[in-house]
Amino acid sequence: MGVFLDMRTSMNSGTVGQPGLSLGPSPEAFGSIGLQTLGVVNPIITLNGTVGVTGELGDTFVVEIVRGHVYDPFFLIYRAEGTIGQNGGAEFHSFTAQDLSAPPALESVYTSFISGVSTAVRTGPEMFYGIAATP
Repeated sequence: MGVFLDMRTSMNSGTVGQPGLSLGPSPEAFGSIGLQTLGVVNPIITLNGTVGVTGELGDTFVVEIVRGHVYDPFFLIYRAEGTIGQNGGAEFHSFTAQDLSAPPALESVYTSFISGVSTAVRTGPEMFYGIAATP
């Protein structure tokens, strides 16, 4: 039976309409957390989040999670591509990922990124959270 180690939350925007930034081809961070994993070997890391996006029907966007503070495809642990399903209205896209191969560390850092076509806009809310436990 696993033992709870830590839980952290990063909320970039708690309301619809913010941050109001257009997506671009380069990944932009919208959440970062550091989970206290206490040097446990093979901790179970569960990551969840929600991002609000508005755009034109068929616009695409990508949500990615990396281990660490900066975007580096080598440390990519999750990638999902989404598509805008309606014109003009805010859509909320939620995701869940796990890192089952995290190295032993006192703290495991994760950052969530979003990118996409320039006609899509980050409309919020934007939040990212994680839970660490022993195997």
